[in-house]
Amino acid sequence: MGKKKELEARIEKLKAKVKGLKAKLEDVTEDAVAEIREEVAEVVAKVKAPVSPLAPESFPKLPMIEGVDFAAAAAGVRYAGRTDVMLARVAPGATVAGVFTTSSTRAACVFDCQAKLSGKVDETAGAAIIVNSGNANAFTGAAGQASVDAVTGAVAEALGLPIGRVFSSSTGVIGEPLPHDKIVAAVPGLVGALESKGIEAAARAIMTTDTFPKGASAEVETEEGPIRIAGIAKGSGMIAPNMATMLVYIFTDAKIPAKLLQKVLSRQVDDTFNAITVDSDTSTSDALIVAATGKSPAAEITDLRSKTAKDFEAALRGVMMDLAHQVVRDGEGATKFVEVRVSGAETAADAHKVAMAVANSPLVKTAIAGEDANWGRVVAAVGKSGAKAERDLLRISFGDMVLAENGWRVPDYSEEAASAYMKGQELVIGIDLGLGKATKSVFTCDLTHRYIDINADYRS
Repeated sequence: MGKKKELEARIEKLKAKVKGLKAKLEDVTEDAVAEIREEVAEVVAKVKAPVSPLAPESFPKLPMIEGVDFAAAAAGVRYAGRTDVMLARVAPGATVAGVFTTSSTRAACVFDCQAKLSGKVDETAGAAIIVNSGNANAFTGAAGQASVDAVTGAVAEALGLPIGRVFSSSTGVIGEPLPHDKIVAAVPGLVGALESKGIEAAARAIMTTDTFPKGASAEVETEEGPIRIAGIAKGSGMIAPNMATMLVYIFTDAKIPAKLLQKVLSRQVDDTFNAITVDSDTSTSDALIVAATGKSPAAEITDLRSKTAKDFEAALRGVMMDLAHQVVRDGEGATKFVEVRVSGAETAADAHKVAMAVANSPLVKTAIAGEDANWGRVVAAVGKSGAKAERDLLRISFGDMVLAENGWRVPDYSEEAASAYMKGQELVIGIDLGLGKATKSVFTCDLTHRYIDINADYRS
């Protein structure tokens, strides 16, 4: 049994003890009751996962997106009493786009969403997104699709939608059948609770090992009126995406055809969600879905070369980048947010290889966790990346400090100054290959013992 389970069991025993004592108050002193209450509070504090030190102070105030309503519920998918299902209803006329994990063992819900987005779409019918945490419904054979059909079918019936316009996602433990009956039973309550202000509750419902809910927004001013964008995400571990990431849902009131929305989304993925890594593991369930309701007073976007289209794409990119960075800041056990900035590569592919090799290196990441200015580990990661690199052209820097170049450390290298820099929470590792003009930035975090604790007890 994992530590969390043991602590939860202890809480239950203590609650029973308190209940028994209350029944015999004539035999109990106030000091005894106070002592038990203090013990309960201590255990509860230990059970509650610490919030990442890199977390924002609070969930941001997101604008309401006209044409979208949210609801959340505790269906008991894995844990009793925990909010674990969210439903979003999108108004008729909405367009939907998405990108998903390319894992060959991706979950049934991913296959289902891909099929629905590539098939014939009836946009006049509206749409819905239902998401559960606690169970990934991945590697569950034919039963996985049966569960998807049961859940999306229940939502379709309750909202009067064609099942082809109901998209689902699942996140959590892999290889266990999804108890879809619990989600189906929660659907009527979810439908009854739908409201335009429910986006924060929805963000909390999709969390697994996350320590804080993630949200971001943007607004584009046009001559006819504003275009608003609001998004939520979950992600903390198993983060090394490939054409998508974690679970991300972005909503906008823009008027934009599905094909153009898909194009904008797809070309902004590589520098946002595909430029982050926590642990080099790609999830089976990654999904990024964007829904545009068309309720903005702004004119329809029909040409991606127009000013409105460019402004919209830039704003969408900003929301995507913000959410991607929040995922890294909530990396399991993270205490440092790190940008690996590569320049001077011969090709874009080489820049990406070098950046990811450094960002995923356990030796680099543990050195960062220990606040050790071990730039030699960066050199080693560059060398193993498979990208073209030459020793005597390589330059390594931490922040504004150049530590090594021309095949050796710089003459005025200061271990003290480099170590002082490593104590910060926000770090930049610079690598210039001196071979060309290609650049790439990726974002990662450190690797601490807390990561091991979380993942060792994940199924306990």
